[in-house]
Amino acid sequence: MRSPSSVGLLATAFALSFTMGVAQELRPPAYPLITHDPYFSIWSTTDKLTDSPTRHWTGKPQSLEGIVRVDGNVYQFLGAVPTVYNALLPTGEAKPYTAQYTLTAPGAGWEKLDYAASGWKTGPGPFGDTPESRTPWLSSRTDKNGIHIRREFTYDGNVDPAKLLLAISHDDDVEVYLNGTLLLNKTCCAGEYLYLPLSEAGQKALRKGRNVLAVHCVSPVGASFIDVGLVSPAATATLPVATQTEAHVAATQTDYTFTAGPVDLHVNFLSPLLLDELEIAARPVSYVTFEARSRDNKPHSVQVYFGESATVATNTPGQDVVTKAGQGSGLTFAAVGTKAQPVLGKKGDNVRIDWGYAYLAVPQGADSRVVTGMPGALKQAFAAKGQLPVTKGAADVASNVTLATVLNLGNVSKAGAAKHLLLGYDDVYSVQYFGQNLRGWWHRDPNMTMENTLQAAETDYTRLRQKSSDFDKQLYADARKAGGKEYADLCQLAYRQAIAAHKIVAGPKGDVFFLSKENFSNGSIGTVDVTYPSAPMFLLYNNELAKGLLRFIFDYSESGRWKKDFPAHDIGTYPLANGQTYGEDMPVEEAGNMIILTAASVKMDGNANFAREHWPTLTKWVGFLKRDGFDPGNQLCTDDFAGHLARNANLSAKAIVGIACYGQMAAQLGDQKTADEHLTLARDLAKRWMTMDKLDDGPHYALTFDKTPGSWSQKYNIVWDKLLGLDVFPKEVIRDELAFYLKKQQPYGLPLDSRKTYTKSDWIIWTATMADSDRDFRALVEPIWKYANETPTRVPLSDWHETTDAKQVGFQARSVVGGYFIKLLDERLKQTKK
Repeated sequence: MRSPSSVGLLATAFALSFTMGVAQELRPPAYPLITHDPYFSIWSTTDKLTDSPTRHWTGKPQSLEGIVRVDGNVYQFLGAVPTVYNALLPTGEAKPYTAQYTLTAPGAGWEKLDYAASGWKTGPGPFGDTPESRTPWLSSRTDKNGIHIRREFTYDGNVDPAKLLLAISHDDDVEVYLNGTLLLNKTCCAGEYLYLPLSEAGQKALRKGRNVLAVHCVSPVGASFIDVGLVSPAATATLPVATQTEAHVAATQTDYTFTAGPVDLHVNFLSPLLLDELEIAARPVSYVTFEARSRDNKPHSVQVYFGESATVATNTPGQDVVTKAGQGSGLTFAAVGTKAQPVLGKKGDNVRIDWGYAYLAVPQGADSRVVTGMPGALKQAFAAKGQLPVTKGAADVASNVTLATVLNLGNVSKAGAAKHLLLGYDDVYSVQYFGQNLRGWWHRDPNMTMENTLQAAETDYTRLRQKSSDFDKQLYADARKAGGKEYADLCQLAYRQAIAAHKIVAGPKGDVFFLSKENFSNGSIGTVDVTYPSAPMFLLYNNELAKGLLRFIFDYSESGRWKKDFPAHDIGTYPLANGQTYGEDMPVEEAGNMIILTAASVKMDGNANFAREHWPTLTKWVGFLKRDGFDPGNQLCTDDFAGHLARNANLSAKAIVGIACYGQMAAQLGDQKTADEHLTLARDLAKRWMTMDKLDDGPHYALTFDKTPGSWSQKYNIVWDKLLGLDVFPKEVIRDELAFYLKKQQPYGLPLDSRKTYTKSDWIIWTATMADSDRDFRALVEPIWKYANETPTRVPLSDWHETTDAKQVGFQARSVVGGYFIKLLDERLKQTKK
């Protein structure tokens, strides 16, 4: 019998969950489940939660599995069993290996079995210049030889050749031979491992006894990497699947509902990223709640199994791990991490954390346990008895291990029953900042251990579920009022993604640093032109975080480490923030961005204190814009994928707005003379801009001041003229541009400019926010909703897509979708003006 208080809590839980389930018309490209930072970020990439393993945002499986047992019958409702491969010739992802290789041109017949590889070196694979590489091989435009590799192996004849797969990841062009027979000849690259059926010719080439797999790879541009093996899929047991009846994504939580025999099961994934509570937003702990109800008014015995794979704490599946278990005040937990613990030992883009520990915790009770073991054995024991076997409290184990618990919901009636668990990640140190290892904001006090953090999170559970649901409803209502249903749907989808592409850390002086990672772009940390599009969301919901996006760039210049008269592009490659690593500056881009965002932060504060702290630096940067910003030389802007561009009109507009922002801040500081000087200059430059960029073939403005006939571009940078009330560009500029844009739309959005049909969805929403009419705003936004709903590319929302077929062009899971909130920011700023 439940106490009155527990009955009340259960009623609240059901009210939150089952009323959240409004029908969701938008089909997300991927469903956020656990979302905290670039390393602790797990998603489902299929519409049904059981159609694929759950994955890190990079696409690598990080398996969460859930099984419900109803009256002794089991149903899988969460995740699918990741494919396991038996290796005839393992790749380096599975285990280290050695191979012969040469970086000079080999003799004829190098790919054949009987070739004598004299003079070749021997080294561990994979080969390349990425964090996964074990033997260095550097990319070179001038090196036509690339790398040649030979791997000898013995085939015992037991594996059916028809079941063999060529496992390969390569960057760039590759040729693969088996005993001299060509298996693959492919250009460009495959960042993920591909599993390709062994061709009929390859099957015939395989012989019992000694064999050789020979590989040639060249890498004229970008990163270099090559890893090849031969594997076959292992047989895996499958379970009956619960029927998914609903899925819904809100700002802070994702809900699923299933039918499992005579029971309805509701599953809620909550990452309470409430930006008005910095301690909560920075806390790397999510909740998963399971609630069951009888469908036939009869009681049914219900137990829920939940498993978290060790891959949540590894970069590659083959890494050895250790586990530990413990109890705290009101909680039972287990944790897993790599045996090696290379803290901050890797940097790069397509990289997962392999230091620190993933935690699974449950509230203490009579039957509360978290165990570790092989996933198949644990699931088999649960299916048989509804319980898990007793395991050791701590152990060194192989990589294929799972943390697991069983939540016994008892005999569930129509009134229902609910229980929850907690998932956390202790990353020990989060980033390195100019040689100093920094802790996450949640861990800035070393005494705030993960065990203490989990206990605090458990205490907050009921309050945060309620507050998160209230926030989600308010966000949706505000966004719908500002921009319509489609806009509100997109804001819901963008919210957790934008936050989870950052890490909140305590800077060297104890202040907030909010460090972004350029996800699937180049892996840079603290990139200014990624901060710029993401900032509207943080300006709107917590201006301290908006400042946290800027502080380290100011510090980089003011410390003397960055000596140029414009801001740096970045401060390193995530998680190592030891100085810019991007190969080229973006001077006008970054100077304009930093000045504009400082002005926006000052506007949100209602005072100029933040600008006063950095006024000499801002003065240096605006001096650069006044000298070189109006008619930019041949350089990159934030849309660097589009290539270099001289006389870029949109970049010029940014410089003009930046100069005006400096003038506005000078006025707020009481220096009216400087304010008048810069605002007057900005308005004069805007008039000159109009003359230099207006095309003769229609009432719109060109891509560049060269005024190529038919050229055009989105002038999204001018949006700050409206938001900050600068009154620099005459209204006719945007009126004419918007009318022209509406004629250029494709089925899935407005192209970025006249050069290509691809687009950036964040910039479209900025462009739409300049519109004076709701009708025009919605006309520009609705195709983005259509893209998100119909894209065939199932990854966390990409901001760079093709407007003709909705396919991802590049990028995914990036912070820049925080820019979707610029319309809401505009509404907030309008209210402050009243």
